Amino acid sequence: MASHNYVSISELHPNFSHSKVVGIIIGKTDVKSFPDRKNIGVDRFTFGFTIKDSPDFFINVTAWGNDGYINGLSNSFSIGDCVIIENPLVSNKDPEKGERFCPATPSLYRLLVTEAHSQVCLCADMDTIDRLLPLIHLPVKDSRDFYSLGDIMANGQKLNGTVINILAAVKSIGEPKQFTTSDGRKGQRLELKLFDDSVASFPLICWDREAIQLVQTLIPKETVLFIADAKISFDSFRNSMTATVNSKTVITVNPDTREASLLFSYAKEVSESGALDQDEKDEDMPVDSITDVYTVSQLKQKAQENPEAFFGITYSFISKLDLDSAVSKVIRTRCSRCKFQVTEDTLSCTNQLCPGRDQTFSATTGFDLLVDFTDHTGTLHACSLRGPVAEKTLGCTTEEFTSLTDAERTAMKWKFLLERCKTYVKKVSRWQKKTEPLKHRGMLLGD
Repeated sequence: MASHNYVSISELHPNFSHSKVVGIIIGKTDVKSFPDRKNIGVDRFTFGFTIKDSPDFFINVTAWGNDGYINGLSNSFSIGDCVIIENPLVSNKDPEKGERFCPATPSLYRLLVTEAHSQVCLCADMDTIDRLLPLIHLPVKDSRDFYSLGDIMANGQKLNGTVINILAAVKSIGEPKQFTTSDGRKGQRLELKLFDDSVASFPLICWDREAIQLVQTLIPKETVLFIADAKISFDSFRNSMTATVNSKTVITVNPDTREASLLFSYAKEVSESGALDQDEKDEDMPVDSITDVYTVSQLKQKAQENPEAFFGITYSFISKLDLDSAVSKVIRTRCSRCKFQVTEDTLSCTNQLCPGRDQTFSATTGFDLLVDFTDHTGTLHACSLRGPVAEKTLGCTTEEFTSLTDAERTAMKWKFLLERCKTYVKKVSRWQKKTEPLKHRGMLLGD
């Protein structure tokens, strides 16, 4: 680092001139414009970003200038890039002004970048980049200082209007929605669904283009976030709590912490178990009100084109139903509290983050079947038929099923196989890991 004459963030001081700072961008805000008080009819443009050069030190940078300079500079780098800032102005923080709208930093100062005096460029030195890249996975707050989603729900409206840290996994990512305000300004909004071991689905809302671009790169069910300084609000329309990303928020993707590692393991296991799919039942509508009819190929096409949930009817027949395979593939046992799959004779939940690990263990056993549905246009493969709906469909309980002989299970299989049925479907989310879950009278299906 010394060979490049970089000044570390921890050593910056207003008396320094012609300093050169290098760091990785951990946060960035949208470009905004303000009327120039000195030049009537002219706008000044600005945006901010936050850079980090060591595990403990990071600093806010503000750029000011005309439209072309600021938008060009903003478009030249993104969160996760390493940049070199030459000759920034080092000034004291002003808590009464701009610092209220920036991430909280340990530095006493902030940096100011202008076209006339400063230069910002991407770092091309691989040794420096390799040193800085791991810093993107270190939260800007104490890794143990966070609320679980269960904590937020439990506190309810007591947290309304507060700013807190959250550790959670990404369940699904919605599509950005564009809008125009009453005064003609264009905006956008994107909503993520988060989850952890205590809550199956919790909304995180992004309004800034920079935040939206960041979260659109994430992989649902395989990404953990440490969200520093998220704003918590009570949504009266939903009658529940929500979190919002604002200009003070810093999102750390897949944090390098013990707590995040445990949550990542939980997310992976619960995703593979299918328990997350079971939780997608809050948007159901009465079967009698579903009237749109689709072929299988039309369902697939609409699922590809439409990220939102939708409902429909398809006329198809059951082309695969492995009732005569091993019982362990038909009936599964899960922890009652966290839905982890466990062995039938287990005495405790193996999920390290199960909210009931210190309590008496309890489990539930139910059908967990894979079914194919086919019509003249194609097949919905590896659909899932679970729980009470499976019992109702098959006409027996799990206990009754386990007492059947192999011949009786095969006979039951052929009672349903190649039978044509009217299937009520619900497409849940484009972001499911392998399939597009649909719903058949409460039965989760997919392809």
